[in-house]
This record gives sequence, structure tokens and C-alpha cells, in this order.
Amino acid sequence: MCGIVGAVAERNITAILLEGLKRLEYRGYDSAGVAVFTNDNTLARMRRPGKVSELEQALQVEPLVGRLGIAHTRWATHGAPCERNAHPHFSADVAVVHNGIIENHEALREQLKALGYVFTSDTDTEVIAHLLHHTLKDLPDLATALKATVKQLHGAYGLAVISAKQPDRLVAARSGSPLVIGLGLGENFLASDQLALRQVTDRFMYLEEGDIADIRRDSVQIWDVDGKAVERESVQYRDGAEAADKGEFRHFMLKEIHEQPSVVQRTLEGRLGHDHVLVQAFGPQAAELFANVRNVQIVACGTSYHAGMVARYWLEELAGIPCQVEVASEFRYRKVVVQPDTLFVTISQSGETADTLAALRNAKELGFLGSLAICNVGISSLVRESDLTLLTQAGREIGVASTKAFTTQLVGLLLLTLSLGQVRGTLAAGVEAKLVEELRRLPARLGEALAMDSIVEKIAELFADKNHTLFLGRGAQFPVAMEGALKLKEISYIHAEAYPAGELKHGPLALVDDDMPVVTVAPNNELLEKLKSNLQEVRARGGQLIVFADEKAGMTNGEGTHVVNMPHIHDTLSPILYTIPLQLLSYYVAVLKGTDVDQPRNLAKSVTVE
Repeated sequence: MCGIVGAVAERNITAILLEGLKRLEYRGYDSAGVAVFTNDNTLARMRRPGKVSELEQALQVEPLVGRLGIAHTRWATHGAPCERNAHPHFSADVAVVHNGIIENHEALREQLKALGYVFTSDTDTEVIAHLLHHTLKDLPDLATALKATVKQLHGAYGLAVISAKQPDRLVAARSGSPLVIGLGLGENFLASDQLALRQVTDRFMYLEEGDIADIRRDSVQIWDVDGKAVERESVQYRDGAEAADKGEFRHFMLKEIHEQPSVVQRTLEGRLGHDHVLVQAFGPQAAELFANVRNVQIVACGTSYHAGMVARYWLEELAGIPCQVEVASEFRYRKVVVQPDTLFVTISQSGETADTLAALRNAKELGFLGSLAICNVGISSLVRESDLTLLTQAGREIGVASTKAFTTQLVGLLLLTLSLGQVRGTLAAGVEAKLVEELRRLPARLGEALAMDSIVEKIAELFADKNHTLFLGRGAQFPVAMEGALKLKEISYIHAEAYPAGELKHGPLALVDDDMPVVTVAPNNELLEKLKSNLQEVRARGGQLIVFADEKAGMTNGEGTHVVNMPHIHDTLSPILYTIPLQLLSYYVAVLKGTDVDQPRNLAKSVTVE
């Protein structure tokens, strides 16, 4: 995911663009660039590979001064991370920055070459610049030309465009990749994340899917996907808008739990085509590497390890790829036999987890096919040292107990599963299209689960005087049960264990009595009847059951049984949904226990030592 910043003002905007890029560097750091319509009426550009600091140093030596400009920090999907592939891209007097993937860029490139255009980069974005320049010959208005241009693009994009011939405007387009307009007095701004613009404004207008925007110093005009002029609501942010502020919430953890619909939406944006996953989202060499993958090895710690365990079910069931999952601290210290053509996948919120990072470095000596990091921090060591990366878009997570990082990791791992199956041709007919459709609905489903907040808070009272809890799940819900147990022990200090429900009679049943609550997740799938039998074993021993069940599962309250009906969801996505009530449960139990929710004893957010 790349970062975009743009500005049109009555003052020099170069420093504003640069500061915006610094705030967006979490989205990518392969290269950075800026294009400015300067005070001597020329369109000038500065680009540098590497971090934004490299661009900043170059601009100190050769300043660009102007009142209109666009800037970009890149995460490479097409072409190596070098200066010639850095944005902005030019076509004569037109400059373009782009976040997303243009799937039909090769066909468009050939058409444009036939028209005499010369390409100087390997990117899909340069196609947009030349196509727009060609369209301007017949449609000289920049906004009109952009409307015609995007109709020829297949894929996902957030675009910002300026032209030396129309130096009073910044034009933008959104399809599958977010853009926000920052509103000022006599100046207006554009970015892929409002965080980039908090330095200059607290008023924002969010573009919707298919929108085209014409942004000038004193006006903003927007057209929707049908070409109709529309007005988008402006929102003013005051205290509490930043990640470092709890806002209306009592704790950061609760705030971050409630942010999950929006961060999952952000993680999906720019990565879904009409009915398929955009494989290039994993990097420019992803399709070539994925085609050769015959096995997957996942290594992670803590919550990320649980995400990997869920992914094993997906990879083997949907993509038909054998998968091993291991705790990083174990993997790095044992003799490993590497199966041929194995992709090494690491998962980490911070990208600095010591054991996971050491496991990656060890893996490079063991003959793995390649490495992929699923991570929330674009400038982390794990990302820099991996061949491919998928950046989750959870934003800053302050609560030590991970919540939104976990669900975005699960989304990233499902995208990986579908991408591998797509490239290798192992997905059953219609599966990818159906799951892409369900992924688009997922943020709304998560919102429905969060609406049950008060119900879960009431259930938490059952744990006020308890010291032990058992969590049960079957199939892909077993790792979800493990994550639920981890959350409860992390922040409430209640001893909690998780087991596959079918393992209950093989030992854990001895622990069950009326003083040990048993928490179960029960989606409506082929294992439901077997799970119901397991729960009867608990009730027969006097155990208190708390069951989060699909609304179509036919489970009801009874003596010693407390059922919370969950929204129905496609079974593949159910591990993501059922995580939500377990997070809420652990939170409200911890509040009742009076523990330090955001900073539980003995723990740290990023484990950078062994």
C-alpha cells in the first residue's frame, strides 16, 4: 500500500507534502517523490529510492518551491524499488501518483507504445500518465479527461493528478483505494489517510467508491461513479481523533476492538478485483513465486501464531497446499527439514519480534523458496528482510493485548490463501468470487458483532469470582478459542486454557465443575452437531456454558447454558467474526477484576528480546 499527499494553496506547499509523506511512511518506504508546479511556471520533480528522509535531504540541496503539488511514498508492486520506478510519473506536462494495481496495464502499455509513447519505468502507473496525456488531446479539461481515462482502467486505484497547463487544480479519482480531502481556508489538500493532513487541517471529506474530485484553492467539486455532481459530508475532528487518544472509550483496548470494521476495510482496499484477489498486492514477483509454491511454513509468536493456525485450515482446505505452523522460539532452535518449494511466512504486528525475526534470518540459510511477511509496520526489520510483504492496515495499536492487529492478520492470510489458489489453479470453481463477495461484507458483519457489546458485558459478570476458564472450539475455531483464552489470561489474570472440543473427554473434562466456566464458539458448520455433543458432556458434569453460536445453529438458553446468538456468516470467515465477542468478553472481565487493561503486568507491546 502506497501513500499519497497533494495540496493546492497560496503558500509554498513542499514542506506540507514532505511532512504528509513522513506520516504515511508506515504504508511503504521503497521510494518517495514529489512533483511541484514551481513559482517559475515549470513542473519539477524530485524522486529518491529508500525512505522519505532520503527525499528530504535531496530537497534541502535542491529546493522545490510552489503552490500546487503531489507526493508519494511507494510500496513496490510493479518494478524494482529504484528512482526510475518512483512516483510521481510524468507524461510531458502531466504528473500522476497512484496507490493500487492496474491489472490491464500490459495491454494499455502496448497500445500507448503504438501511439508513440516512450516508457521510462516498469510500473503500471506510468500507463495512467500517458493515457491521461493522450486523452487530454481530445478532452482538454483535466477532470473530464480523468473521467474518461479511468473508464479504461481495470483494477484498484487512488489517483492524484496535476498538469502544468492547468496549474490551479488538483484532480483525484478513487476506486478500491481510499482518498480523503482536507479542507482549509484558501487551500485544500488530498491524502490516502487523514493522518497525513492533521498538520494543516481538522476538516475532512471522504471520497466514495467511483468518485472523481476537482480540488482547487477555494472549492471542491465531486462527481460520483455515474458522473453525477454530488456533495460529500465534511467531518471535523477535534481531540480524540488521533490513535494516541482514547476518545470516548475508557481504554485503548476497547477503542481498538471497535476500530476493527474500519481497519479491516482498509486492509481490503486496493487488494480486491471484481471477483478475485489482486495477487500483485503481495509484491512485483508474487505471481511468479506463488506459482512454484508446493508447501507453506508459517512462523509467529503469541496472537500472530494463532492467526497462522487459522490460516493452516484455509490453505489446506481451499488452496490444497500443505501447511506447517510453528512458534518462532521453537523453530529457530531446532533442526528443520525443509520440504521442496516451501514458502516461509512470518506474521508480526510490530515486525520487530525478536524470535520471529531470528527465525526468518535462519530460514534464509535453509533453502526455502522465498519469504513473505504479514506485518503492520512498513518500516520494520521483518518487512525489510522479506522477499514479499502484505502490510495490514490496523494502524497504531496501543493496548498491549492485540485485537485489531489479529483480525487484519487473518484477513491478510485469507488473501494469501486465495492468491496462492488462484495462481496455482487449485481453488474450486466459484470459491474465490464468492469469498471476495463475502470479504466485502465483512466490515458490516463485524459491526453487527460489536453491536452486541452490552450483551457480552452482562455475560462477563459470570466471571467476577472465577479463577479458571476453559475455551473450546472445533476446526478453525480451535485457534480462535486459543486466542480467546490468551486474551482472558493476558488482561484479567484468570487462568485460561483452550482445547479442541473433541479432546475434552481425553483429560480436560476432569477439570469441569460449576466453578469453571466453559466458553465455546459454535458457527453453523458441519462440525456443529459434534460440538453440541461435546457441550452435553460439560453440562452433565455441572459445568457452566457460555456459547457464542450462529443464529441459525438452533441453540437456546437453559439451566447452566448462556447462548449469545451471532450474525450468520460464511463459514470460512467465521474465525474473524467469532474473535470479536471473545475480545469483548476478556475486556469486560478485566474491568470487573480491576486490572490494568491497556498495560497488563509483566507484558510488553513489542517483544524485541528473547
